[in-house]
Amino acid sequence: MTQSHRTARIDGLDVFYREAGDPQAPTLVLLHGFPTSSVMYRTLIDELSDEFHLIAPDYPGFGHSSAPSPEEWEYTFDHVTDVVEALLESLALRHYALFVHDYGAPVGFRLAERHPERITGIVSQNGNAYDEGLTPFWEPLRRWWAGEATEADAQALAGLTTREGTHWQYTHGVPESDLPLVDPSLEALDQAFLDRPGNAEIQRALFADYGVNPGRYAGWQEYLRTQRPPVLAAWGRNDEIFGPDGARAFARDVENVQVELLDAGHFPLSTRLAESAGLVRRFLRGLAG
Repeated sequence: MTQSHRTARIDGLDVFYREAGDPQAPTLVLLHGFPTSSVMYRTLIDELSDEFHLIAPDYPGFGHSSAPSPEEWEYTFDHVTDVVEALLESLALRHYALFVHDYGAPVGFRLAERHPERITGIVSQNGNAYDEGLTPFWEPLRRWWAGEATEADAQALAGLTTREGTHWQYTHGVPESDLPLVDPSLEALDQAFLDRPGNAEIQRALFADYGVNPGRYAGWQEYLRTQRPPVLAAWGRNDEIFGPDGARAFARDVENVQVELLDAGHFPLSTRLAESAGLVRRFLRGLAG
């Protein structure tokens, strides 16, 4: 089904989102990660829009949404969630499943805590909610959050927004035979957005605020135990950012959980699209049943 590209005015910002499928069908809200935007979901949307209604926004500072400076707009995960929540309210969405990847997890779990009655299920693809999922990748950031960063830590942090850093995110953990499946145009588009004047400061503000998220894991886990949403953790098992133990940990708190470890890195949709789409389709059908 044809994918539409729309922009809504939310709290003084232009918020871009992709939409496809019948609005009367079950809705899946797709929440992107760093360093990308809703573009990461364009092929998954095409795969699923024959049966489901899909909404994929760009956060402020990402993709085609407004990107005010950190002096003009507070870049925190609470504030980003406010914008996504207001967008979904404007679209009159009252029940929906979530697909969370990377940054999408702290946004999605905040939404779930605020409106548990609206969440029909959660697909987590390398979207972390457990300490077990945090790999050594996070050590320089942990020291930065604690005010103990070294010069090497500062260099590692700066590298996250470079072309080399973006390429690494897409390619690490990908089996060599699958590397030709990684579309370099996605890396180039992400990097073009990252290279916009002032965007490095936006990303740095979110890197700083990310430090609050591990402290909220216990609350998200309590939400899972008490609200009992079905969960599909379809994870790239070779991810060096959020390791596969983060997927397995959902089984500790969720009775209705399916854990699938795919032979992929941080972006399974880049190399395991058909497998991912099949898992998501079956999961969503199960919610309807």
